[in-house]
Amino acid sequence: MKQIILTNCIRLDTLICMLKNLVIAEYLDNEKIVAKYLNMVSESEDPALFLRAIGHIARSKGMSLIAEKTGLGRESLYKALDEKAHPRFETIFKVLNAMGIQMTLVPKMKFRKRAKQKELCVAEKRGQYRV
Repeated sequence: MKQIILTNCIRLDTLICMLKNLVIAEYLDNEKIVAKYLNMVSESEDPALFLRAIGHIARSKGMSLIAEKTGLGRESLYKALDEKAHPRFETIFKVLNAMGIQMTLVPKMKFRKRAKQKELCVAEKRGQYRV
């Protein structure tokens, strides 16, 4: 029994090493993939994860190019996009613009469902009061 557990632990360690070596930026080669990735990460409500995702996208497009477009130094850009950093919104906005990403804000899913129900109720009442 102990031998099986040890084997599973080794496999888990191997998996963790593989995930640490995974370079997400290599897979962000398509604008649709980039948009889906950023939207998915933004739903997590974790600012560090969102910042890390922006860093992955910046690496996929080339940090030197993004640094040039934003007017930031490459080293400063790396520091600003570190998950432990607290960059200013102005910096994030410049980076997103340099990468060709436009943010669109929508209500969270739980709020959207309520809004649709209210619209439906209003539409039903309008149908009742036609003259």
